[in-house]
Amino acid sequence: MRVAIIGGGIAGLAAAYELELARRAGVDVEYELFEAGARLGGVISSTVVDGTVIEHGPDSFLTEKPAAAQLCRELGLESQFVASDDAQRKTFILVRNRLVALPDGLMFLVPTKLLATALTSLFSLPTKIRMGLELLHSPRPGNQSNGGDESVAELVRRHYGQEAVDRLADPLLSGIYGGDSTQLSARSVLPRLVEMEAKFGSLTRGMLAAMKARKEAAAKAAETENPERVSAPPPLFTTLRFGLQQMLDALVGRLDQSRLHVLTPVEAVERSGDRWVVQSASSEERFDGLIVATPAWAAAEFLAPVDRQLSDELGQIPFSSSITMNLVFDGADLDPLPEGFGFLVPAVEKRAMLACTFLHRKFPGRTAPGKSVLRAFLGGAHNAALLAESDEALAELVREELFEILRVSAIPELVEIQRWPRAMAQYSVGHQERQQRIQTRLAGLPGLRLVGNAYDGIGISDCIRLGRQAARQLTSATPQDARATAQSHT
Repeated sequence: MRVAIIGGGIAGLAAAYELELARRAGVDVEYELFEAGARLGGVISSTVVDGTVIEHGPDSFLTEKPAAAQLCRELGLESQFVASDDAQRKTFILVRNRLVALPDGLMFLVPTKLLATALTSLFSLPTKIRMGLELLHSPRPGNQSNGGDESVAELVRRHYGQEAVDRLADPLLSGIYGGDSTQLSARSVLPRLVEMEAKFGSLTRGMLAAMKARKEAAAKAAETENPERVSAPPPLFTTLRFGLQQMLDALVGRLDQSRLHVLTPVEAVERSGDRWVVQSASSEERFDGLIVATPAWAAAEFLAPVDRQLSDELGQIPFSSSITMNLVFDGADLDPLPEGFGFLVPAVEKRAMLACTFLHRKFPGRTAPGKSVLRAFLGGAHNAALLAESDEALAELVREELFEILRVSAIPELVEIQRWPRAMAQYSVGHQERQQRIQTRLAGLPGLRLVGNAYDGIGISDCIRLGRQAARQLTSATPQDARATAQSHT
């Protein structure tokens, strides 16, 4: 069996790794990976400058999603794990040029400690009263428009009011998706809250019930297990000592280098009988399976001759663009910074920055002694035009805002800027219905798999999971014990 992988980001590399495991386990499978750019890894990229880790794309992965950590363990990188310092995890929201801490007990968008909510200056008195009365909401079955879907903004507004949308939903989701809460699908982005609303009515009551259930489960586990074996809660985020590039380098190192083709854009894809024809500038090859790991908008272009309806669905998945900026300072020049990991900026504040992370606090030990790293995020759904600005203009804009917000007047020792155009998929209202239509079209195209952040999760772990899953589906006859044997010898 021959499999083509189009796209050399983390999803494509994960698929190639799984196929390599199958090949080493004795499965008759070959793969070729085609990447249009000069490097592999997609948005994951990091360097170490004078002892300080500089992440150009994402800086970590969610610990609760296991696929990334599992892959790193298979690659022998577990000793390189660095956990987020959650004891220092405190986040601020910019409100009228003033940083206000998120109140204690806020579980993403849901307040669970009413006293802390009542005392915060993040919300006005009418909003606080509305948050208290939200406890009285009755269960609400989903409406029928858009298959019962609605925007995150609509969901949050109905429970807590517009101010909660402006000061919570929008900045939090902008920091994760670079998106707009009025466009993002509640059912796809916040499925747990949708389920809580249907069951409890009140999101606060639903979250309190979930917290109680977790505590009871933990207590039961502590009773039945050796207390010494009951582990502490895992960190929220995990990264690698020398940057996520470590994972890419180790992953690529496990693959057959002769099968990895960079600077090789795919020009056309055709279906010929029961096989796939992949045409690049240098070759035209036939494959039994095809894993497309490009952004959905790129997949739409070369799959159009194969299935116009599938192409149209893929082309309608919106994407946002972003800019990351790392600023390295002498730590003494930043004192005193507010406590915590950093701050988020609501769109109503009309700022260029979406967020700023104090990276030296989030992941201790990855910054040279005496140095501090501020990481600013710009662009997103509200400010995509910033991508056209020069590096100098962007750096000056961020420095001005850091002075106005943090009173930081020092000149950074290093400024590193990276643009990511059309990189982050947006799960807009009706996303699940679109995915169902896509799966219907794929059912008529044997051997074709689509992976990446446009389908079922935007994070690193999601992309790894989907990439490996696609490869396993194409080599479904592979015995699990054989794959495990090959894995143990890699």
